[in-house]
Amino acid sequence: MKYRTLPHGGETVSVIGLGSGSLTGTEEELTEVIAAAIEQGINYFDMAPSVKAPFFAYAKAFEGRRERVITQMHFGAIYKSGEYGWTRDLDEIKSQFEWQLKLLHTDYTDMGFIHCIDDRDDLDQVMKAGLWEYMKALKEEGKIRHLGFSSHNPDIARRILDTGLIDMMMFSINPAYDYQEGEYAIGEAAERAALYRQCERMGVGISVMKPFAGGQLLDAKTSIFQKALTHEQCFQYVLDRPAVLTVLPGVRNMQDLQTALHYVTAAPEEKDYSIIGGFTPQDADGICVYCNHCQPCPEGLNVGLINKYYDLALAGDKMAAGHYRKLPIKADACIRCGHCQIRCPFHVKQEQRMAEIAAYFISENKE
Repeated sequence: MKYRTLPHGGETVSVIGLGSGSLTGTEEELTEVIAAAIEQGINYFDMAPSVKAPFFAYAKAFEGRRERVITQMHFGAIYKSGEYGWTRDLDEIKSQFEWQLKLLHTDYTDMGFIHCIDDRDDLDQVMKAGLWEYMKALKEEGKIRHLGFSSHNPDIARRILDTGLIDMMMFSINPAYDYQEGEYAIGEAAERAALYRQCERMGVGISVMKPFAGGQLLDAKTSIFQKALTHEQCFQYVLDRPAVLTVLPGVRNMQDLQTALHYVTAAPEEKDYSIIGGFTPQDADGICVYCNHCQPCPEGLNVGLINKYYDLALAGDKMAAGHYRKLPIKADACIRCGHCQIRCPFHVKQEQRMAEIAAYFISENKE
C-alpha cells in the first residue's frame, strides 16, 4: 500500500480507502472484507453505508485494530429504520454518534464530517442551529480529532473552508466531472481545479467519492468518453489531483476489494488515463456532463446537480435519491422556458430531462 500524509495532524492515509455504501452480504462476509482490507494496508474507512448492517461488521473487524484505522464518521447520516437517512436534527445526530462510538468500543472518531452539504440554506442551518458548535465542542473534547465535511458543490466547499477549521474534505472527483482540455474548459472544471488548489494551499486533505461517476466511466455505453475507463485509470486520475490523499471506492464484496487493491501493484501503463485527452465536447453531444453552462436558471434549478443525482440513482447509488430530495428546488420546478437548452454546448434536451427526472423521483418515492 502507498500512503500520503494529512497536513494537519501528520497521520498517514492509505491512497486506497474503503467506501461502505455498496457493502452487501452477511455480517460474517462483511467482516471478512473489512478485515482483509486492513491486512492489505487500507487504513481509511468511510462510515456512511446505505444500510445499518456494515456498522456491526466494522465493530468486529476493528476489534484489536483501532489504532490501525482512520474512521470518517458523518454527522447527519442516521439509521433509525436500518436504512440510510439524512437529518439535521441535532438530537438524532448526537444519538447516532454516541451509538457508533459505543458499538466500535472507541471514544473518538478520527474524522468528524458534516454530512452531504450542498446548498446555502443547508449551510446556514448547520452553522446557526447548533450542529457546527456541537462538532467544534467535540473537537475540543477530543471526540473528534479532525473536522471535515462532504459535498458535491465547490461554492459551498469554499465557504466551509473559509472557517479555517477544516482538516479534511470529501468531494466527488472523476474525469467526467472535472474534464477540461485546452480551449475546451468544460463546465465547472476551472472552478473545481481552483478548489483543489485551495485545499492544497490550506493544508486540507481530500478524500474522494464517486471515482467512477457511479460506475458510468467503467462502461463504454455510459461513459461520456464513449470508451470504458479502468479502475486503475480512474484512481490515478483522482490521485493526481491537488490535495487528494485517498480515494474511496464502494466495494460490494471480496472480489471488488481485490479489484481496487490491484491499483497498488498495477504497471504505469495500466494507470495511464491519457485516453481522455482525445475527448472533445462533440463526443458528449446529447449527454449532460454537469458543466452548468446552462446557468443561471431563471427558476433557480441547479440543472447539473439534478442531472448528476438522477444519473447516480439510475446507476444504483442508493443515497442519490436522498441527496436529490434535499435540494431546495427540484426538477418539477422547470417552467420549460428554453434557457438551458439554448445555452447547452452538448445539445441536451434539458426540458425533457427535467420532466423525466421529476417523474422518476416521484415514482421512486412512492416505492
